[in-house]
Amino acid sequence: MGKFTITQRVNHEYQFNLKAGNGEIILISEGYVQKASCQKGIESVKVNSQDDSRYDKRTAVNGKEYFVLKARNGEIIGKSQLYSSKTAMENGIHSVKSNASSAETIDQTIKN
Repeated sequence: MGKFTITQRVNHEYQFNLKAGNGEIILISEGYVQKASCQKGIESVKVNSQDDSRYDKRTAVNGKEYFVLKARNGEIIGKSQLYSSKTAMENGIHSVKSNASSAETIDQTIKN
């Protein structure tokens, strides 16, 4: 089962990563000034990841494939890693779709 992890960047922005059951990061968010906005981003991924039309498939300048997941308003919610082939990218999209909706959220910014 996948999970979202919330972390804080050096610049104090919050971000989340969606990890597959094997621990591999499959989606990385943009930076958020407030943690509440980051948490809303996670909820947006859970909803929008199920809609094929929300995935924008792209090719990086180095020729590697990747995708971005967009919200209904067109804003980018998250970006994938770079893949060596279109097939690998499609597998990445499938992984986001199958992991996001039921993924738990782990807040790593909370000090114990």
